Amino acid sequence: MTTIDTTEPVRRLRCALFVDFDNVYIGLRRLDPAAAEAFAESPGHWLTALETGSDVDGEFSRRFLVRACYLNPSVFSQFRPNFTRAGFSVVDCPSLTQQGKSSADINLVLDAVDALAAETRYDEFVILSADADFTPLAIRCRAADRRVTIITASPAASAYRAVADTVVTADELAELVKNPEALVLGEPVVLVGPVAVDLPEETEETDEPVAAATGRRRTASRQSGPAQTTRVSTTPPTTTPARRAVLRLVSAADRPLTGGVVAQAAQKADPSVLTSAWHGAGSFFPWLAQVVPELGAASRPAPGFVWDPQRFSEADLPTAGGVNLPPLQRQVVDVTDIPNLPTDRYRVLLTALADDAGSNPFDRAETARRVRDACQAAGQAIGRASVNNVISGVLYSGLDLTTKPSAKKLAETWADNVVGLCRGGRMDLSPQDVAAIRAWVGGGLLEG
Repeated sequence: MTTIDTTEPVRRLRCALFVDFDNVYIGLRRLDPAAAEAFAESPGHWLTALETGSDVDGEFSRRFLVRACYLNPSVFSQFRPNFTRAGFSVVDCPSLTQQGKSSADINLVLDAVDALAAETRYDEFVILSADADFTPLAIRCRAADRRVTIITASPAASAYRAVADTVVTADELAELVKNPEALVLGEPVVLVGPVAVDLPEETEETDEPVAAATGRRRTASRQSGPAQTTRVSTTPPTTTPARRAVLRLVSAADRPLTGGVVAQAAQKADPSVLTSAWHGAGSFFPWLAQVVPELGAASRPAPGFVWDPQRFSEADLPTAGGVNLPPLQRQVVDVTDIPNLPTDRYRVLLTALADDAGSNPFDRAETARRVRDACQAAGQAIGRASVNNVISGVLYSGLDLTTKPSAKKLAETWADNVVGLCRGGRMDLSPQDVAAIRAWVGGGLLEG
């Protein structure tokens, strides 16, 4: 009797990896100094973590045929041996101008274009940099039908992110470089999902979502809030192609997804869900509650949303806590991806952050959780993703949150950051536009 192996084959991608060291290290230093040191001192660890991944089409492994790192030896020479030992070709890019700008950008682009034209066909180009100057390179790779993965350590322009197949954010990179051993494929992950039973305390469960960029399981931060209800699933549902596709898509998303997008992924992976009326559930959201109960989901308001509770909550939905913005502010949200919050909610967020910084030691993850809880305790629908966005923005702008800044100082720094993002996105702002943006995102704290 012949046994047929029905296991899904694991795709193997031939990859070219290009690391803009100065950009990544400096970005991580502003966000999380411990992550910056882990990135620079142990590249072999996070490189191994990147060698497995998954997307909507299934699992894959990466073979990094090209490993290139570009750094300024006059500033970062102490880290050069670490990358050499990890199998990188290190290209020294000293400063060639009085302004201190190195030649890393042009060297990286030239090498990437050479790789694009090489006899070896690289399936994926992985660029570690938040520098939007690499947008034309990403467009060229995409036009040649190559996957493009961008890994950033600071805010990246929307046009740059839009041309990538996968974007690994700064928060995800910081987690990856600090905890590569704990996040190996096969380790259970803690998740919380909303259902109909109220629990007085935060709870946890285990299951199998896979981060799209790394293919590794991640430990979830627990969600809380007055409007959220949760349950614990002690026995995960049987793994199916549709379930895996939904988990891959949602865990890779940088925001809550509409129900239609997630339903299409399930249908593509398993067309029988339609012919069987979603396996007897009748429609998508009841099916989702049965088959993937650990994901956050809300069928109302239309069109319904699905999200990863590791990173989002109901307060992060586009309709939760948002505001119908005038044209200028709508463009700012679209270009910069800052939270779509009205002025009064920005005031609550900035004030809560100042209060927390003044009374607790700053720890990015714990501070974000406490500020989120304080905002929701005040009756404001402000999700943790929004809090993280503001914290990252002020840190990248150089504000030290251990100095216990006032709410007004936080508002000034955050507003300066938003205006800078707008200008980086090539928005043409008049003085009146700048004043309107500052009044809005500053929560009214900058008036007078």
